[in-house]
Amino acid sequence: MIDTSVQTNVRSLPILPLTTKLGPVHLAVTERAKALAIWQDVVGLDLLEEQGNALVMGAGGVPLIVLETGATRPVVPRTIGLYHVAIHVPARADLAQMAVRALQRNVRISPTDHLVSEAIYLWDLDGNGIEITFETPWRGTLGDPDKGQTYAVTTQGKPHSGREPIDLDGLLGELGTNPVLAPRMPAGTRIGHVHVHVGDLHRAMDFYRDVLGFAGFLLIESFGMGDVGLNYMPHTLAFNIWSGPNAALPPAGAAGLRWFTITLPDDESFAALQERLRTAGAPLEIVGNALETADPFGNRIRLELAA
Repeated sequence: MIDTSVQTNVRSLPILPLTTKLGPVHLAVTERAKALAIWQDVVGLDLLEEQGNALVMGAGGVPLIVLETGATRPVVPRTIGLYHVAIHVPARADLAQMAVRALQRNVRISPTDHLVSEAIYLWDLDGNGIEITFETPWRGTLGDPDKGQTYAVTTQGKPHSGREPIDLDGLLGELGTNPVLAPRMPAGTRIGHVHVHVGDLHRAMDFYRDVLGFAGFLLIESFGMGDVGLNYMPHTLAFNIWSGPNAALPPAGAAGLRWFTITLPDDESFAALQERLRTAGAPLEIVGNALETADPFGNRIRLELAA
């Protein structure tokens, strides 16, 4: 059971349009070959383009991850930055295909059943966190901590911890008796959510909910995590304090998050968000056709208009 004494009611409706989406996530990595060994060969993204030291990775021709080579050291633990970027796949068989690619290459994975989604966690060779997700909302709902409920409840009314292991035999069974192995992710694969390390849960919620304008979903102090989204689960952005109370930005040259992108659908919502950022005193910088800001802890965010 979740301790309701440390659950804060942060629920709200989104200010942002429901068609707001996450765009490409930019990550620093050390070497091209090491990066492609995971992002291309295991995750299964296509190398769409190389722009100088930037490797543009995607699926179905859509850019999802931009890897910037040249970092001088791996991700530094216990710092502000990326916890993981979640790549959502359109079918359960796509999750199974990714598991096979990892198992074939002896890459460590953590397959976890969250009930409303199934996820496989892994890391690239520089320590950037990755989650591959298949959404399963028909299997149940998240519990309401304010009512003393467990993390999740199945459609049959049974409690679910949200941390069960995935039955790999059952997952691989999605590929049939004579599987045709796929080397790449299919069209329809997308950036589903981004999860970052922050220094304070309440300040993070104030920024991501009230300034950026996402709906408040959950803040559980005993777990050290909060999340926000639009009008449906799972979350769009999540944040935690698991790097510790004195976590700082990583040193220059470290691998990790450069920035993530939020794509707004129209000029009005873009202007309204810019005004909320200005009123809140958040940093603002024009970068080409985008606007760059940062959360109170230094996680950088690019804001763009949909093409």
